[in-house]
Amino acid sequence: MLRLVRAFVKNLPAMLLALILAVMVWISAVTSSDPTQEQAFPRPIPLQVIGQDPALILVSDLPENVNLVLSAPKSIWERLLSEQNTVRAVVDFGGLPAGKHEVQIQVQVRVQPVKIVSYSPQTLTVVLEELATQTFPIHLVERNEPAVGFEASRPQLSQSTAIVSGPRSIVDRVKEVRAVLDYASATQDIKQTVSLLALDANGLRLEGLTISPEQVGVSVRVSQRGGYRNVVVKVMPFGQVASGYRLTNISVFPPTVTVFSSDPKLVESLPGYIETSPLDLSGAKDDFDVNLTLNLPSGVQVVGEPTVTVQVGIAAIESSLTLTNMSVQVIGLDPGLKAEVSPERVDVVLSGPLPILERLALSEVRVIVDMSGQRVGKYQREPKVVYDYPDLRVEAILPGTVEVTVTAITRGTAIPAQ
Repeated sequence: MLRLVRAFVKNLPAMLLALILAVMVWISAVTSSDPTQEQAFPRPIPLQVIGQDPALILVSDLPENVNLVLSAPKSIWERLLSEQNTVRAVVDFGGLPAGKHEVQIQVQVRVQPVKIVSYSPQTLTVVLEELATQTFPIHLVERNEPAVGFEASRPQLSQSTAIVSGPRSIVDRVKEVRAVLDYASATQDIKQTVSLLALDANGLRLEGLTISPEQVGVSVRVSQRGGYRNVVVKVMPFGQVASGYRLTNISVFPPTVTVFSSDPKLVESLPGYIETSPLDLSGAKDDFDVNLTLNLPSGVQVVGEPTVTVQVGIAAIESSLTLTNMSVQVIGLDPGLKAEVSPERVDVVLSGPLPILERLALSEVRVIVDMSGQRVGKYQREPKVVYDYPDLRVEAILPGTVEVTVTAITRGTAIPAQ
């Protein structure tokens, strides 16, 4: 037995060396087939808060995400990236009282084996405050006035108080909860939903608070005062526009006016409209604007400007004209070349204002084909109509394509004028 023990002790170093070599070979084999990779986690890790006392509120800013570098075998990386919620970053507020604290961010990895190489941020400075709640009356501030001749009744709110909650240090600064109503020259009943604002003693808005409700309904009855009335403005045109032109539009600004009289019966007796002074259209050819006075009954006056602006739109009557047997001219031929056009003449249909068409002369219209840079040969070309009237349009050229044959001029042949 002693001999066996001595043999074992004698061979123990060799056995340990063999074991170590075997483990190294195994690790090398495993590493070569599933190598370890160190890299940044490619997805943002949202920072989660746990354990916070519901009677406290966080008043400092927290980072949204945590950046993370991990080291893991390739097969583990595949699971980390393919599965959901494999990595989690949390900060635990459990047991923390109100005040300023330094807290540690904890990174939790569900899949193993994984080594957390680094992450940032690792610690945070946070401030917790007591959550305060207080009820305030809603103060309605009215801005501007209804339109002239109108009056507003006392505004009615859908509720009279609001609850403000948030950090005590901010809630204690609230002096007023305000709603703002802007009449903005209203002529009709108002039903609006307006937002509520929490203001400090200087009238400045306080942030970081929750107001319940966030908005409040406001209703106001707006009615016209006695002796005032809104009436339509009626334009009174006379005369005819120039021959060959037509009236396209007559617009008046403002389209309605407010009139007033110390005798309400005079205002009530109006037919619902006020006429302008006469609008003369005689011989007009272009658009124009004009200021016209209003014909008001005795004892009635306009609230505001005593005149209105009338915009008149006038356009030429459009028609069309067909020019037949118009000669097609070739331009741009190089010296030593001549051209023949087939067909030599085309019909042209023009459209546009009738006065222009009526005075248009044939000599003012040319039909051309530009053969600049072309050599001997046959070409299919679309003629172009040339004239000096930008208001005219070419509706059609019949035919729309002509054949142009370009040949060389032989000696002794006269060059046709182009």
